[in-house]
Amino acid sequence: MNVHPSEMKPAPDRDEAKEALALLRSWARAASPEEVADLDPAIARLLPSGEVANYPLLAREYPESFATSAAYLASLPDLQNGPASLIRGTRQQLQHVGISNFRLPIRYHTRENGDLTLETSVTGTVSLDAGKKGINMSRIMRSFYKHAEKTFSADVMEAALSDYITDLDSVDARLQMRLSYPARVRSLRSGLEGYQYYDIAMELVKNAGVTRKFMHLDYVYSSTCPCSLELSEHARSARGQLATPHSQRSVARISVELVEDDCLWFEDLIELARRAVPTETQVMVKREDEQAFAELNAANPIFVEDAARLFCEQLLADPRIGDFRVVASHQESLHSHDAVSVLTEGETFAAQSLDPRLFQTLIHGR
Repeated sequence: MNVHPSEMKPAPDRDEAKEALALLRSWARAASPEEVADLDPAIARLLPSGEVANYPLLAREYPESFATSAAYLASLPDLQNGPASLIRGTRQQLQHVGISNFRLPIRYHTRENGDLTLETSVTGTVSLDAGKKGINMSRIMRSFYKHAEKTFSADVMEAALSDYITDLDSVDARLQMRLSYPARVRSLRSGLEGYQYYDIAMELVKNAGVTRKFMHLDYVYSSTCPCSLELSEHARSARGQLATPHSQRSVARISVELVEDDCLWFEDLIELARRAVPTETQVMVKREDEQAFAELNAANPIFVEDAARLFCEQLLADPRIGDFRVVASHQESLHSHDAVSVLTEGETFAAQSLDPRLFQTLIHGR
């Protein structure tokens, strides 16, 4: 059985389109505005007047001279702060709602009594009651900007947090500030110095009237595998075979709760991490420094389990630190995968489930 497809009608040519346009205009001139809009509001643009009753021609130029009045501002719609009847989904409390990664220069006081102005990424959130539609996001920024010119400390952060709660009529709030902190680091043997940059975050959380303070640090170090070191030495001694142990750039994310009134400076937490694992990656390196670094790694071989416990040992010894968490990642040169470990102290950071991409964020990318 042969099936013959119907012939495709060719597209109209220009003359046919011109004739159809003339016919459409003729019909539109005799039709009512409602009839035109009902067929297709765009037809109104083909008419001499260019508009119909329910399809107005809108201004297309920006009105630079327009100024708002109090009455005009009061007339603006505000769906985000509308009644509960506008809520979509379940009327459930939100623990956090707000803004993330708005950036501005912030001045910080250092342990050596100098001030540094650093680009800072700010995240501010508040809780939202089940019966409220939403919050005014811009108020978080406006509240923070009241304090942005001050030299920041835990007290200044707490004042900004209190403003969030007052301005947004909330109960709980969170403020987090992320920055890259520069510190001069001396080379191992040559005496050269260079700037090491540390990813640091300060966090303040107010919940049920209780304020808690946290600090987070990404510490980057070299880890030499103890097993690989022993196997390399065995090849040398047993067979006279030159061999090198594998080592790799590694990252530990250290999160601590601050419990003492005495300040824990950025520099204090960095030095604590360095005491635990001294094989921090280097900035300025000459040949003698490279040799020294090889010797330092050989003197401090560590598995990822060792790293977590060494950091833990130092954290437990500091009375300014309460609960804490150590997440370590050794990004192996031997394997195509990473070796990871997590150690927590106290209930604050304990969790049965982890963010599926947590370990992927432990990459030193700056």
